[in-house]
Amino acid sequence: MIIMATIENRRFERIINANTQFLSGPDSRGRELLFLVKVFFQFLNGFRKLHFVGPCITVFGSARFREDHPYYIQARELGGTLSELGFAIMTGGGPGIMEAANRGAYEKGALSLGCTIKLPKEQESNPYLNRTVDFDYFFIRKVLLVKYSYAFIVMPGGFGTLDELFETLTLIQTGILHHFPVVIMGKDYYRDVVSLIDSMILEKTILEKDRDLILFTDDTNEAVEHIQKFIKSTYTIKYKPKWFLGEKFSF
Repeated sequence: MIIMATIENRRFERIINANTQFLSGPDSRGRELLFLVKVFFQFLNGFRKLHFVGPCITVFGSARFREDHPYYIQARELGGTLSELGFAIMTGGGPGIMEAANRGAYEKGALSLGCTIKLPKEQESNPYLNRTVDFDYFFIRKVLLVKYSYAFIVMPGGFGTLDELFETLTLIQTGILHHFPVVIMGKDYYRDVVSLIDSMILEKTILEKDRDLILFTDDTNEAVEHIQKFIKSTYTIKYKPKWFLGEKFSF
């Protein structure tokens, strides 16, 4: 156990050092080529593992809520309800809201996915995952969390959750990502975000119609109905697996 913990800590330190080094300006051509190779293989691994997960919903939220917290309970309910409709549930694979959403799907026997990453805190994967994809770099993880999802649930969270929320909205607003539903749960928690959006519309930094990109609600049923309506009219399987590549629809 001590040896395994030591190995894991060294791996974590190596990942942190690699990220810090890359973001510290120009490096040697050899190191930057090595970085590109690592990025390539991490993307490839993610593509291979997630290509046939089917209609998937990503849930964002804080890693810090415990299982007796109302937000945890609500995320668990959402994960279970959405999975009963045939959706796979994807999260960052950590504790808190992520665990709750994965747990809801896992308990219903549905596909529960985690795109995990090593962090100084809140880094352990939750135990309610059918399949995990491990990443060393945040930006790869964020791409994969968005690429395979057809709707997004945003529960209360911190800087990371806001980052994921606004990056997803930017991709939808600019037409890079299809106009998939974005549901923000917690009207009181996110009231300042509502005020900020109103201010941006007033100052004309975004358009009035951009408000329609988001549904703010506290009602689980309203969230599920909003997503279900869109998915039914939009989702299609675009690619069939090829047996000679070892591909399959489910895990």
